[in-house]
Amino acid sequence: MRKTMVRIAALLAVAASASSFAGCPPEGQTAETLKNLRVAKFVVDDADARKALAIGLLDCLGDPDPAIRDDTAYTALMTWMRAGVFDPDTLRGMRDTLYAQLDGDDRKGFRRPFAALALSEVARTDRFQKWMTPEERTDMVEKAATFVESVSDYRGFVDKEGWRHGVAHGSDWLLQLALNPAIERAQADRILAAVATQVVPDAAPAYVFGEGGRLARPVTALAKTGFYTELDWDHWFATLPPKIGDAALAYNDVHWLARRHDLMSFLLSLYIEADQSEDANVRHLKPSIVTAVKSVP
Repeated sequence: MRKTMVRIAALLAVAASASSFAGCPPEGQTAETLKNLRVAKFVVDDADARKALAIGLLDCLGDPDPAIRDDTAYTALMTWMRAGVFDPDTLRGMRDTLYAQLDGDDRKGFRRPFAALALSEVARTDRFQKWMTPEERTDMVEKAATFVESVSDYRGFVDKEGWRHGVAHGSDWLLQLALNPAIERAQADRILAAVATQVVPDAAPAYVFGEGGRLARPVTALAKTGFYTELDWDHWFATLPPKIGDAALAYNDVHWLARRHDLMSFLLSLYIEADQSEDANVRHLKPSIVTAVKSVP
């Protein structure tokens, strides 16, 4: 009996030790030390300590506390990646961990959208210092597009819970890829296809958290590439109004009205961007946008 109890105690110790490496706060951290990290504006002088903390904070992206999830974990990762402090191997490891989070359990609905937002920062690093191979970049485009298409939780901001914002965070990820000078036409096409699925989603959420504007940004970025002619844009925009639904339901169905609202929010946001742009390729979007607006009942 004594030997059995000793073995059980040993197993419990191992389990407790293992669990300390997963979850949030990371090993060696507390809610108080994470608060101090915010106060210090995420300055960590020791490179190894900063790297270890960054890896540990990845699991905090699913924490239900917005002060930890958003104000600390995401903001720290963004700050460090924008400062260029991580080498390609570290970025690859973080990227792969975040990919796994996209497919993991997310019962509270925070982990996937914040993994996507963190991946937008990973994608951004490749814009300024190329480290991904063409194959890795293509794979990331596919994962980002698939994530955006898969979003079915349309909660934006919830009092006391903070942000989820899956459509907007996925759009930010697509934006960083669209801005990459290494992007190819096939990748651009994949991004546009993903955007189109959430401009007028079948579920008919009434976007009220700026989703239309965020979806417009990768389109503007792709327009700058010069990949698309005005005829190409005419064809792409023409696919959007029919997504509103049966014209017989016009102004007499709450879902029809929500879809119309979402489409108009996107088109008007994009029109303002095109109208104010100094880039000729972006300004060329305007006639296609106007035609689409005129075709909306």
